[in-house]
Amino acid sequence: MSRNQTEQVFQDGLDYCYDAVEDVSRTFALTVAELDEPMSRDICVGYLLCRIADTIEDAGHIPPGEQRELLDQYDRVLDPEEDATIEEFRNAIEEWIPAEPNDDWRVVAECPRVYRTFEGLDEDSQAAIRPPVQELVGGMAMFVERYSEQGGLRLQSFGELEEYCWYAAGTVGTLVTGLLSRNVDESVRDTLQNNARSFAMLLQLVNVTKDVATDYEEENNVYIPQELLEDEQLDTADIPEDENGEEFAPVIRRVVDRAEGYLDGAQTWLEAMPEIRGNTLSAWAIPFLLAVGTIRELEERPEDVIREGNIKVSRSEVTTIFATFAREDDPSLAELRSKIRKQPLDEY
Repeated sequence: MSRNQTEQVFQDGLDYCYDAVEDVSRTFALTVAELDEPMSRDICVGYLLCRIADTIEDAGHIPPGEQRELLDQYDRVLDPEEDATIEEFRNAIEEWIPAEPNDDWRVVAECPRVYRTFEGLDEDSQAAIRPPVQELVGGMAMFVERYSEQGGLRLQSFGELEEYCWYAAGTVGTLVTGLLSRNVDESVRDTLQNNARSFAMLLQLVNVTKDVATDYEEENNVYIPQELLEDEQLDTADIPEDENGEEFAPVIRRVVDRAEGYLDGAQTWLEAMPEIRGNTLSAWAIPFLLAVGTIRELEERPEDVIREGNIKVSRSEVTTIFATFAREDDPSLAELRSKIRKQPLDEY
C-alpha cells in the first residue's frame, strides 16, 4: 500500500470515529468538537476504545464469565507485548453482537477499524492513550468477576463506588493529563497529575447519581452503595417504584455531597491545563460546569432520580454555557461555577 493509500485509510478510519462518537455520546461529541487537532483525534479514538469495553461490561445478555474473558482478551489486544489480535477479539465477540445492534454495539462490531485508527496515531499519542484504557478494561473485568453471581453490579460502600468510578472515568483525567504533561514544566505537570482524579471522580459520581433508575432497569447495575440503601431501609427492588422517590432523596443527596467534594480539585485541574496540542479549556470546562448544574438539580429534586430518571440541566442552560465560551476571552471558571451552583445560567 502506498503512502497516500495508507494516509487515506487512516483518514477514513478517523472520519468513522468522529461519526461514531456523535452516535454513542452526543455529550462527549461536543467535547471532542471543542478540541483542535491533534488533541481532538486522540481523545476521540481513546474514548471509543474505552466505549468498546464499557459496552461489554454493561451487556446483560452476556454471562459474567464470558464478559470477563472478552475483557481480558481485549486487554491483551491493547498490550503491545502480547500476540492477541483485534481480529481474534472481533471473532470472539461475534456471537454476542445483537441481531439489531444499537449504536454502541455497532462500534463494537467495527472494533478493528477503531483499533487500526488508533495504530495510525503517532507513537506519543499511542503511548499516552494505551495505559489508561488498559486500566479501565482491567478494572471493569475485575468488577464483572466480583459480582458474577449477582449478574449485575451491587456496590457495597462509598469506597467501592469510588473505586469503580476511578476505573470507569479515571481514563478521562489521566488520558488528558498524559497527552499534555510531556510539553509542560514540572510544576504544571504535578498540578495536573495531582488533580486529574478529582475531575474524573466528579463527572462519574454525578453520572451514576442521575441515572440510578436507568442503570438498574437497563443494565441491572446499582452503583449507589448498598450501605446507604440499608441506612434508609431501602432495597434495590424499590428503585423501579416511582412512589419511592421521597424515600430515596437522602441517599441521592449523600452521593451528591460526595461528588461536590471533588469540585475544588477539578477546578484546579482545569485552571492549570495548558492549551497546547489542540487542547482547549472549553472542551473540559463545559462538562465540568454541566456537572455543577446537574449537582444543583439533583439537590433541588432528588426524588426525580427515581420518578423520572436521567436528571439533567435544561437545553437552554447548555446553550448558554456553550455561548459563554464562544467569546474571544475565556470566562472565569470560579465565577461561572458560583453562578451555576445557585441557579441556571440562562436565568441570570
